[in-house]
Amino acid sequence: MSGPTDRPFATTALVAGFLAVVGANLLPLVGVVAWEWTLWSLLGVYWMEALSTVLLAAAKTLFAERGSPGVPGGIEPLHELREKRGGWRFHDSWPPVYPRNVPFALSILGVWAVTVIPLSAFYWLSVAPDVRLSLHLVLAIGALFVAQAADFAFEYIGEREYETVSAQQIVRTPAQLSALVLSLGLFTADAGRASGILVLLAVVLAKTALSAYRFYVEHVGTPILRLSERFLDGDDSEPPPELELPDADVRARVTVDAKPVLLGGLWAIAYGFASRVGLATLALLGLSLAAGRWVWFAVALLLALAIVAARVSSYYLRYGTVEYQRRGDRLVAYDTALDAPQWIVAVDPTTEFAVRNAVADRLLDTGTLTITGVESVDRDVQLGPVSDVDRAVEALDLPVGRTERPARNPAVIVAAGVLALFFLAVPVGLFLTPRVGDATATGIAVAFGPFLLVPVVALLWAALSRI
Repeated sequence: MSGPTDRPFATTALVAGFLAVVGANLLPLVGVVAWEWTLWSLLGVYWMEALSTVLLAAAKTLFAERGSPGVPGGIEPLHELREKRGGWRFHDSWPPVYPRNVPFALSILGVWAVTVIPLSAFYWLSVAPDVRLSLHLVLAIGALFVAQAADFAFEYIGEREYETVSAQQIVRTPAQLSALVLSLGLFTADAGRASGILVLLAVVLAKTALSAYRFYVEHVGTPILRLSERFLDGDDSEPPPELELPDADVRARVTVDAKPVLLGGLWAIAYGFASRVGLATLALLGLSLAAGRWVWFAVALLLALAIVAARVSSYYLRYGTVEYQRRGDRLVAYDTALDAPQWIVAVDPTTEFAVRNAVADRLLDTGTLTITGVESVDRDVQLGPVSDVDRAVEALDLPVGRTERPARNPAVIVAAGVLALFFLAVPVGLFLTPRVGDATATGIAVAFGPFLLVPVVALLWAALSRI
């Protein structure tokens, strides 16, 4: 509890922060009225503010301590990391970085990479606005950057605000500001000088009021208005998901086999290219190849390789760094890289185990078990892959009676393989027939290739699951 001598300092810091927020937001108003900024200059200031907000929000999410329930039906980039517990502390005076928050940081950065930045660039090139860089404009942009950097260093880190927020709460503000920037650009595109100034004066004042109100709510904690309770469900934060280890010694431990984890990670690559960034990368790759733009093709190829590396690394961090420990009557999945338990389940006759028919296990003769309804994480979990599932069951003393996978089925393998070749014959035939040019064939393959890959991948999985 803070003492009486701490209260004046806290109040002074609060007032200083409030004045900094209001002053930074009102500085563009001075530019419009006194320095005769154009509409495009003001839009440029707001665009840079939105960019700095997004970058700092992405950094803030990594340190957020509370859990995030996620968006129903949504899949974040590197979604495997959402289930990780624990974090890395890179400096003693800083909070740990939680891998479970990385998907939220990538989500907001991905929106800008494939939506805001391309649309802004296209809009800028098509309109060709007359923006003159001046000292006043540079100072305004610098003030916005300094205000947000100070809030991150002194409020978020210094005052330990990361302990009371979730990553899902943090990304809400930059998402709203990004939508505001795009809306302003479209709304003021055809506005004249007089009407445009009136519109932007109103926007500056409204944005200043909203920023001041948000600062008040975040630091005082007593909302004046209750509008958010009507329009938002508020379900964007939950208690930290970290678990406590059972008070018992380790009786046995079994480590994961890295080879099937890496092989299984190849299937996870498809999820990487099913995202906005992945689809944009594939489109850029195909279009640059068809147009013969080798510089853009090299850029797209590097982006594709980065997506592949990120997906495999994420999958490996999710499953490849886990050690399974028997502690008393509990089975614990302990992450050796994060030094934190991932899930804990009581081992008794009612615990439901099943053999997972994983393709990597069939190819490498390893084994994986699934455990149904684990209360500590409220979902099904997996044990493995391990090099010898029978030895793992014996070492961990698990009530598992059957560890055999489904038998090999040549009929399924042949049928699935033939159907997969049929789907692959469609794009291949476009390149082989002389009636279709290479550019047309490439365009069709880029447009419809992802849709053909879905049944091909499903059929290959069906064939390999019975190999």
